[in-house]
Amino acid sequence: MVINGKFRHFVASVATVATCSLFAFGAQAQDYTLNYGHMNSPTSITGLQADWLAEEIAKNTNGAVKIDVYPSSQLGKIQELAEGVSTGAIALSHNTAGALSSLYEDFGVLDTPYLYRDYDHLMKVVDIHSPVMEELNNGLIENTNMRVLYAFYFGTRQLTADRPVKTPADLSGVKIRAIPSPVYLTAVEGLGAAPVPVDWSEVPTALATGIVQGQENPVNVVLDHKLYDVQSHMMLTGHISAAEIVVINEDTWQSFPDDIKAGIEKAAETVRQKASKMILDQESEELQALKDAGMTVIGPDDGLDVAAFRSGVEKLVHERFDEKYGAYYEKIAAVK
Repeated sequence: MVINGKFRHFVASVATVATCSLFAFGAQAQDYTLNYGHMNSPTSITGLQADWLAEEIAKNTNGAVKIDVYPSSQLGKIQELAEGVSTGAIALSHNTAGALSSLYEDFGVLDTPYLYRDYDHLMKVVDIHSPVMEELNNGLIENTNMRVLYAFYFGTRQLTADRPVKTPADLSGVKIRAIPSPVYLTAVEGLGAAPVPVDWSEVPTALATGIVQGQENPVNVVLDHKLYDVQSHMMLTGHISAAEIVVINEDTWQSFPDDIKAGIEKAAETVRQKASKMILDQESEELQALKDAGMTVIGPDDGLDVAAFRSGVEKLVHERFDEKYGAYYEKIAAVK
């Protein structure tokens, strides 16, 4: 694992503050100051939930745990954030399961396209107490030195482009940005496009300059980052329903006494439910907001051949991931 030198120096200086607070009080009651880095806008629900977590943890621990939140990739890009939590340079972060799979491959199963029956199924699977998540979490701890604190609904990913798209053939040769992980690259290829791995921090520029002609993300992300300024159409392919995974460094976690752990776990469940419900409840409103901003939304009633997109994606998924993730797929399907 290689972490950019400038990034390492910056995060290490931030982590020093946390370390001093962790051990400065000797035998007295300890106070803890932790850093939480993420790549999202501080005004998005995904960004706000980090602030809510900080508030809930402070409340539940009577102020013993203070979390400083660094949004908008201040502590690194998507991969650097995951690596930072693994090494301990960053205490907490949230990330896609696909991005975490670069450090522990099994985690990529959670972002498999067309995997979940519905929202309730996804939420049950990614609950930290589900058999699937317990197995994945144990592997994550053992292989990366970080653990899942909670996972919340991030949204259902839709395709956007600088042109109308109704069938996979319409995407032939079209460059679409994909999260740099095998599952997401496969999803975009299965939709019929040419996948181009681009870090999220570079996406707006890549779209504006034509390096890529489209991308895929939940409605809330497209709206929050004003991608309608550089993308004219959204296609409701609904190819991935996803959760964001909030992770904490394992050494940091084990440094807490039981009462602090209990306070953090209580805060985690509160924020998980609040963020998930808010994102779900606002999807229809946000879709209308995109239309009001001038974006053309194409769905099945407008001729979008969702079945063809699904067929193309599932064919590649089976070819590339059944051997690796087949046992997980059975366990996920069994979650009721």
